[in-house]
Amino acid sequence: MNSGHDDGTPLVELRNACFSYPGVEGDPPHEVLRGFDMVLDRGESVALLGPNGSGKTTIMRILNGLEFLSAGEYRFDGNRITRDALADKRFAKRLHQRIGFVFQNSETQLFCPSVAEEIAFGPAQMGLPDEEIHRRTNDILRLFELERFAERAPYRLSGGEKKRVAIACCMSLNPDLLVLDEPTDGLDERNTALVVRVLNQFVAAGKSILVSTHHHDIVEALHSRRIPVHPIE
Repeated sequence: MNSGHDDGTPLVELRNACFSYPGVEGDPPHEVLRGFDMVLDRGESVALLGPNGSGKTTIMRILNGLEFLSAGEYRFDGNRITRDALADKRFAKRLHQRIGFVFQNSETQLFCPSVAEEIAFGPAQMGLPDEEIHRRTNDILRLFELERFAERAPYRLSGGEKKRVAIACCMSLNPDLLVLDEPTDGLDERNTALVVRVLNQFVAAGKSILVSTHHHDIVEALHSRRIPVHPIE
């Protein structure tokens, strides 16, 4: 996989992307995307906007290598992402280090005994030195104002706190792209402001975010370029 240097190549390219989910019990396949195009550059904030069922979450799953196009092309940093490409474990590991994915239901991402261990898990899997893991963990705890929860079990947190931890875990990997499905769902006004502030700092540092949200005030606060996603009729 390319090193991530900015040579003018878009960070993400979807060209003529098509995707269908298999039919259930003899039903025909359920077509979700047909001829969808999207380009996302480094240092860019982009929002996918569309009604439920239009394919926004599917697009995010494709970018993270959880689903694969039935036609068209997906490139990340110039590399074509396919089922065969991700069968190479080293290639797949590198891709998943460079793309962080925060699910709408953040509880599915949390499984460690404490918040600090959750945040440290990704850097540890990357094989970073203990000193760097410790530094990243403490920096992220401070950034998300989670210090007082460091030793608390994630299951004992509120829904909004779990969301902050899930975003913090992805950011501890220092990815090039952060993909967030409804990132402010379940957050009160104060926590929403904190998450927006951190995401804007992330983009200002030259990183990219892709969000799916129904909250247009969040799109405004993140200064996101809008990409409409239309249901297939």
